[in-house]
Amino acid sequence: MAISNAGGATGNGLSRRSLLRGSALATAGATVIDAASVFIAEVAEAEGVPQVAGPGSVPVSLMVNGAIRMLQIEPRTTLAEALRNQLGLTGTKVACNRGSCSACTVWLDGVPVSSCMTLAINVGARKVTTIEALAANGTLHPVQEAFIAHDALQCGFCTPGMVMSCVALLERTPDPTADEVQRAVSGHLCRCGTYPHVVAATLAAAKARKA
Repeated sequence: MAISNAGGATGNGLSRRSLLRGSALATAGATVIDAASVFIAEVAEAEGVPQVAGPGSVPVSLMVNGAIRMLQIEPRTTLAEALRNQLGLTGTKVACNRGSCSACTVWLDGVPVSSCMTLAINVGARKVTTIEALAANGTLHPVQEAFIAHDALQCGFCTPGMVMSCVALLERTPDPTADEVQRAVSGHLCRCGTYPHVVAATLAAAKARKA
């Protein structure tokens, strides 16, 4: 491509001035993009981008029922799987395995969660409490005793999760109403239909704790 010595138009209509201006803008644009990339990288480094884990097994530390447990698991392992398959805490049941039935309910820092929808690697320093921790020195929790007394279980598959939610309710609301109990277990699926008995048992446990 020929460029006019006088700075006029070239053979394809492009002047020397236009060519130089375009080159300068392109260079400036590339410089801006590079600077932005460097800035983004620096911000990411300053904020601490999490390290990529997996796909193989990684070490995970969990505080479960008051004890630190060290596991070697794949990052895709759910908390329910870790509790049942790695730690042998089979009181936590897995039914739907998609967060729809709440059978796998445990506590994280006292808050009921579906453990099948929680990755074990994401639990971090939060305290995990399972159904196994409710009984103390061989004595059942008042809610567990009330479930037995009021026939609040049949097949029993949903029972551990139900109990965990009901106990959590009594911890934050010592004297609940029937409506509050119903709301506490509204996310639980009981195919046997024991809901009325669950409400009665929880209300009875609340009274027993006050006695």
